[in-house]
Amino acid sequence: MNSSIDISQAGFAGGAESKHTLHRKIGWQGAFWVASGVPALVLFSMGAISATVGKPAWLVWAISITFGFIQAFTYAEIAGLFPHKSGGASVYGAVAWVRYSKFIAPVSVWCNWFAWSPVLAIGSGLAAGYILSALFSPDAAINTWQITLMDLSSIKAGLSLRINATFILGAAVLLTVFSIQHGGILRSAKATMILGVTALIPLMLIGLVPILTGDMPMANFFPLAPLSYDTAGNVIDGIWNIEGWKLMAAGLFIAAWSTYAFETAVCYTREFKNPKTDTFKAIFYSGLLCIAVYTLVPIAFQAHLGLGHLVTPAVTDAAGNVTTGAVYDGMLAPDIYSGMGVAGVLSSMLGGSKLIVTVLVIMLVLALLLSIMTSMAGSSRTLYQASVDGWLPKYLSQVNEHGAPTKAMWTDLCFNLLLLLMSDYVFVLAASNVGYIIFNFLNLNSGWIHRMDRPNWDRPYKAPTILLLLGGLLGFVNLGLMGLGADVWGAGTLNAGLFFATLIVPVFIYRHFIQDKGVFPSAMLEDMQLDNAKDAVMNRAGVLPYIALLVGVLIVFWLHSI
Repeated sequence: MNSSIDISQAGFAGGAESKHTLHRKIGWQGAFWVASGVPALVLFSMGAISATVGKPAWLVWAISITFGFIQAFTYAEIAGLFPHKSGGASVYGAVAWVRYSKFIAPVSVWCNWFAWSPVLAIGSGLAAGYILSALFSPDAAINTWQITLMDLSSIKAGLSLRINATFILGAAVLLTVFSIQHGGILRSAKATMILGVTALIPLMLIGLVPILTGDMPMANFFPLAPLSYDTAGNVIDGIWNIEGWKLMAAGLFIAAWSTYAFETAVCYTREFKNPKTDTFKAIFYSGLLCIAVYTLVPIAFQAHLGLGHLVTPAVTDAAGNVTTGAVYDGMLAPDIYSGMGVAGVLSSMLGGSKLIVTVLVIMLVLALLLSIMTSMAGSSRTLYQASVDGWLPKYLSQVNEHGAPTKAMWTDLCFNLLLLLMSDYVFVLAASNVGYIIFNFLNLNSGWIHRMDRPNWDRPYKAPTILLLLGGLLGFVNLGLMGLGADVWGAGTLNAGLFFATLIVPVFIYRHFIQDKGVFPSAMLEDMQLDNAKDAVMNRAGVLPYIALLVGVLIVFWLHSI
């Protein structure tokens, strides 16, 4: 029988390990393999960034992973402060903000979840698309049939909810991952280690082949000019005016969704055998892996494909309105933007024979499966810990006999089945990334708030102060990139993301004021340390957190209005 209880009522810290809590069963290597799905996220947006930014696309990835690596040191420090907590950086950051505002703290957790969770829908959709493309021609009936459920063009042109073969196959992929994760973190870590070895091989091969063969035409990379078009629709080198910088900001904005994501390695602090040493090692070595993949693979992709040229001009009506858009090849091809054609391009890089294409597609599907497992493990634990801490409804804090947060996993699954119905995965990614940028801003600033408010707390890893300050600065840079570049991915992207971020308010009001009668769970009260003990936490940061929030809002408003 599946036994589940509310973990907030179980012996959470100390004492014997309860079968009703998350279990300490993995070392940093286990978290590394669970997080090894992050490099596969390059497949999600590499095509879209290339088709939007143009030749500077490879530089976007290099800059973005550098930002992510710098930020990781802040996350490693704040994770070490709370070795008894799961759920990742947003949970540790929320503890810093809750003393300044009850309503800001849950925004961090909520935004982290709804940024991470769509990996399930997008990853399973791409995996289904790769399989269908490998098995059937583009005009085959299985690839063209569709039942439209709802028109969402009021949000973004062409957006709809639909059922097609991609949805059905993607749903099957999600259920497969769910069944694996149901067995707990140890089984998940073992499964991801096997998948990781298999799936990362093609990514590393793809990244190394052009370097080893010398097949890297400089014309595909330089001059570093933003993408632009002449009046006839031909591709030309743009100039670095405001429109050019918008494209660069848009690329850095969307790349952050992938390159910063290895922070998920600290989601499993509560499940580490030795959290004091495992936490830093997990995120550090995950970061090194991501630096290699996010630098080499986009360079190889761009070296092979090139920017592209006009194939078919746009068709306009008598009034001059575009009825059929222009078609391009290379990085500007439509299936590159959507991501569905990326597998075919990567296959051609290694020879392009039928056997190689089949083998590589299988390995890339495994890579996507790995990223889905990483996301489900991390995002479900964010929901779980947010419930334990009093941010989200109580039912999410229930676990099964394997220590897996199954109620949170079911919630993740249902939410993503809805997202899987959407016709435009790039828009889903961009809108969810608004939440991810907000989460990063709040948590990078929580680093210095924790340092000021908890100066005497034990820190198994203490980040160099310069990296802590750089992380805080990058929080504002990320907001600037969002304000300037989010709507490049579709008018209304920023507003859609901000709207979803505000949905935590009624959810939190229900949990805190209705379910908990205005009182936080005992475990959270202990972390907040609201007593008057000698070493109690004090609000030493004063008005600085409020000033940071105000400056952040002004940056977004100003750059979005340009």
